Amino acid sequence: MSHDRLYYTEMMYQVASPMHSPLHANEKNPYAMYVHRIALFRICDILNRMINRDKKIAKIRFSCFFRLIVTLCVILCAVPLTSCRKKAQEQQSLVVYSPHPVEFITELVRNFENDTGIHVEAVQKGTGEILSNLALDQDSPACDVMWGGSLSSVAAAENLFEPYTTPNEDFFQSAYKNTEGVFTRFSDVPSVFMVNRNLAGNLEISGYYDLLRPELKGRIAFADPNLSSSSWEHVLNMVYATGGGDEEKGWEYVRRLCENLDGKLLSGSKKVYEGVSDGTFVVGLTFEEGGANYAETDDNISLVYMKEGVVFMPDGVYIVKGTSHLEQAQIFVDYMTGKNVQTYIAKVLNRRSVRNDVGIKPYLVSKDAVKEIRVDYKTAGDLKNDWLSRFAEIWNSLQ
Repeated sequence: MSHDRLYYTEMMYQVASPMHSPLHANEKNPYAMYVHRIALFRICDILNRMINRDKKIAKIRFSCFFRLIVTLCVILCAVPLTSCRKKAQEQQSLVVYSPHPVEFITELVRNFENDTGIHVEAVQKGTGEILSNLALDQDSPACDVMWGGSLSSVAAAENLFEPYTTPNEDFFQSAYKNTEGVFTRFSDVPSVFMVNRNLAGNLEISGYYDLLRPELKGRIAFADPNLSSSSWEHVLNMVYATGGGDEEKGWEYVRRLCENLDGKLLSGSKKVYEGVSDGTFVVGLTFEEGGANYAETDDNISLVYMKEGVVFMPDGVYIVKGTSHLEQAQIFVDYMTGKNVQTYIAKVLNRRSVRNDVGIKPYLVSKDAVKEIRVDYKTAGDLKNDWLSRFAEIWNSLQ
């Protein structure tokens, strides 16, 4: 082999190595890397033949040039091909923001991906944070679907969502139809008390006014409603339930409850049910699923549906306005409101379905057996900021 041939052979093999490949920085495209490497090795062979001084090879130089051109075309076509694949994959993907607990999200998203082939990037954030993000990014939304968030929290943000009515609406309870056009209901969430029986002993805890007992001072778990959506729902519930139509009477109750909290206001919903379970608190104000997950496996934990009345507040699954993945977002909504998923959340995750063909677990109380307080979602949404500010003023005045 001539010196020139050795030189070019060595040079081209170095270029064809992975470290010199133009796709080295994109190793997530193994198909393109494979095509490039084969093509570059092919160039090595062609150039070696061209360098050979033997006159016998001269007759095939034209053929070599032709093959070289074809090989270069293969290289140039590989990147557009893989780019098209990547674009297609992006079209089959969704970004979903959700305030649901991570353990609630994970299994349902995995099943959705397996059943539909659509990849989901699920981001867990609080309801307030999600709504703030959507309001700031209206021109170019960073997510496609908001999954979770009570109707009372999202009612005032109707302009952030895309109109859509799922075919599953035919099976929804009449109270949970998407009459607004943008708010598809997902689950039905009542406010409840979670009680540690051992600590409560013979102390009766059946309603809001029982929380004012001196024996419970400093032993009530309640999260800051400005940080916890379930606590906000309780503020809404207690003002309506204890006021009996008189809002000021309801707020007087809120003040008395804050006094009995004895300076203890927790930073999140999770700390409420964990605090009752581990014996830090006797009773906690929480949402049904949060307490039921403990009551199901621990006989020491019981749920109380307040005798003054209970607000059942649905949450939903909402398509973000301006999404570039509208079809996939609609598939997500249909999937999460379908009978299979709704049965799963009812039987495994202790959530009440919004469908009329899915029941509840035996140890949960039927809605017919509870004094239900009906609240207009839009009115609750309009009141939210003012009521949260009023709660903060009461709390701060007592510290």
